[in-house]
Amino acid sequence: MALIFRWLVRLATTLIVLSVAVFVLGYYFAARSLPDYNAQSTVAGIGAPVEIVRDNANVPHIFGATDDDVYFALGYAHAQDRLWQMTMLRRTAQGRLSELFGTRTVGIDEVLRRFDLYTLAVSSVAAQDDQTKAALTAYSGGVNAWLAEVNNGARGRGAPEMWLFNHPIAPWQPADSLAILKLMALQLTSHLENEVLRARTSLLIGNDRLKDIMPDDPTTGVAALPAYASLIHDVPIYAENTRMPFDPLSPIKPIELAGASNAWAANAQRSARGATLLANDPHLGLTAPTIWYLARLELSSGGVIGGTIPGMPVVLSGRSADLGWGLTSAYVDDQDVLIEEVNPTNPNEYRSPDGWVPFRSRDSIITVKGAPAVTLRLRWTANGPVMPASQFDLGTITPQGHVTAIAWSALSDRDPSMSSAMAIMRARTVDSAIAAGETYIAPAQNLTLADRNRIAMKTIGALPARDAQHQSQGRFPSYGYLPENRWQGRFPYSANPEFRDPEGGIIGNTNNKTVDRPFPLHVSYRWGDTQRVNRWRRLMQAREVHTRDSFIEAQLDTVSFTARSLLTLMGANLWYTGDAAPDGTPERRRQIALDLLSAWNGEMNEHLPEPLIYAAWLREFHKRLIRDELGPLAPEFTHADPVFIERVLRDIDDADVWCDVIQSAPVETCTDIARQSLDDALIWIMEHHGAAIEAVRWGDAHQATHDHPVLGDTPLLNWFVNIRQSTSGGDHTLQRGRTSGTGPAPFQNVHAAGYRGVYDFADPGSSVFVTATGQSGHPLSRYYDNLGELWRRGEYIPMSLDPELARAAAVGVTWLRPAN
Repeated sequence: MALIFRWLVRLATTLIVLSVAVFVLGYYFAARSLPDYNAQSTVAGIGAPVEIVRDNANVPHIFGATDDDVYFALGYAHAQDRLWQMTMLRRTAQGRLSELFGTRTVGIDEVLRRFDLYTLAVSSVAAQDDQTKAALTAYSGGVNAWLAEVNNGARGRGAPEMWLFNHPIAPWQPADSLAILKLMALQLTSHLENEVLRARTSLLIGNDRLKDIMPDDPTTGVAALPAYASLIHDVPIYAENTRMPFDPLSPIKPIELAGASNAWAANAQRSARGATLLANDPHLGLTAPTIWYLARLELSSGGVIGGTIPGMPVVLSGRSADLGWGLTSAYVDDQDVLIEEVNPTNPNEYRSPDGWVPFRSRDSIITVKGAPAVTLRLRWTANGPVMPASQFDLGTITPQGHVTAIAWSALSDRDPSMSSAMAIMRARTVDSAIAAGETYIAPAQNLTLADRNRIAMKTIGALPARDAQHQSQGRFPSYGYLPENRWQGRFPYSANPEFRDPEGGIIGNTNNKTVDRPFPLHVSYRWGDTQRVNRWRRLMQAREVHTRDSFIEAQLDTVSFTARSLLTLMGANLWYTGDAAPDGTPERRRQIALDLLSAWNGEMNEHLPEPLIYAAWLREFHKRLIRDELGPLAPEFTHADPVFIERVLRDIDDADVWCDVIQSAPVETCTDIARQSLDDALIWIMEHHGAAIEAVRWGDAHQATHDHPVLGDTPLLNWFVNIRQSTSGGDHTLQRGRTSGTGPAPFQNVHAAGYRGVYDFADPGSSVFVTATGQSGHPLSRYYDNLGELWRRGEYIPMSLDPELARAAAVGVTWLRPAN
């Protein structure tokens, strides 16, 4: 027995020693890729020494003799901190993820190959102006200079992830930066998926009910459209979805998680200090690290500072000494699904207005790690690339003998959007910035501007010119061989919505409808917000004049206009009507919940129970409304549309028929459904968050999921790479924390403002900004999550262009010296 005990002790000791050794060795190799910010490097590609000052938040302030040298240093800094992120963005755009991740990502690569974004980016390099070409070349040189240091200096392959997914890194090219911009266009649009879902829903329930479950913005009327079945024939009423499950590596997000943002500005008359103000917080999916990277560039035209995306040499949202600019998704309807008829006697031809014509085609090979390569036959029609039935659920709405092609404004091989974005960054007045946006194509954005005296908002991006006789007005898939369904170029830039110097002195956008114009100049039938704009309007109008702090207060506002509106309707016949009930019974729990909600002001505060009760109740109410009518299509509607709920509860156009369960004999009322769904919600809360309804916290369910896209699900490693935070806000608050809507944790905060900035031109040095995680993409860096807690608490860091202030609190200064 003693012998066995001794051997067990030795074995345990050996295992402990081996575990410690493995951990130390792993830490050593991973730490090798941490950059030294106090260093001097000799590099080829610059004409004079360049200084990169890292302030106390690790924001690089870059000073060089020429603009090209500054862009070179930005590429160098981006690669130092975000090399893995940059290479992943490039691989995604190229459709080459499967070289690292095997069969998991073949479907993602197939979609990207068919869109052919990288080839379009390569062709678009020639469309850039000379200044942008030089900037892209210099930026690429900076990235490659860091790659050379990684290769020559044994810097741990550049990132810890490279040890797990080792693969040669190709030199950075100007086209890589353009490809990332096109990839962002793919992330920010969802009109394709929306067209398909509208068609599937129309086939199942008809147009009369479609206007309820997928309502238009209630601030305008839309002319009646034909049913999808009358447009496209021989499509089954319901076909099971065939698309691949969502993968965090995919740039194609679910419809409910498409791009969103807030931006607003006040002129000098509406500012307490007599100068303009601007606030911007673009919303994207949360990741670790965040997609955003803060930087300051000292250019020949002056200093600029703000949010960049690693891989691109441009400040996308920020300010100079004279101009501030912010972006919100414009929701321009820039995608159409075209049903193309294939020649039954020759599958290499499709029907055009002039008869049968050949597909343009070529083969593309996807290399798959650990599996045979996959050869794709890529095909295009005059309308756009052909997508297989397995993507975007296209097979569910495509009749036999047809294929689907995608028309999309981003599919341009002469796309000067990067030149336009860089010209906006260099602009010094509202007028010059608007003029610079004329050549911008995609992704379509609302550009909010403020110089020292004026404010404006302009939609930048191509508005497809559709025929006034288009069969579906771009709302349903339509036959591609009919001339009236084909695009006729783009509308002139002057047709894009524009607002300069508004009389009220305030301008802004929460992805709400910006114009009410008839088709085809309508911009879009689908907008990203009908709710937040109401709260924003109230906050802006509540003050005669605004300050930087009032703009911050609005940016961080967590009061839900939606909750205030819907709760009065959902509980209209339930408030204070329950009979006495003992503790622990469903009736008593319902009374407690209703008492809490009756006194609640709609603030989605992380420390309160009411937001969770409301969110769970709304979710269950929505599920009970739609599951009998939509059946197997119901899971596609993951989030309740407030306009739909209000239509039902106010019985607009007989919409309360949704409350009756058509499969049951009794006739249910909306009060019945509201009571039953509240009980459902309380049971769900008890099962997941405890029996004491008064003690639950919204923040426990509404955790921000800054997860690593690759390692986030890996046991043990996920503890090091994921960042989870309790957060306030919700689906329809200005401090937007969009919930996942699916799975066992449907209220996780998965989509929010990864960047926030507030620019005050009365005292530009008092402007502030912050990102959701930190500057570094290295999990072992103290800057991996250094800004995350500030972001969670609603705090910011200074956004100063004062070089001495940056140097005074610098955590490091890097000098790049020319090799000659």
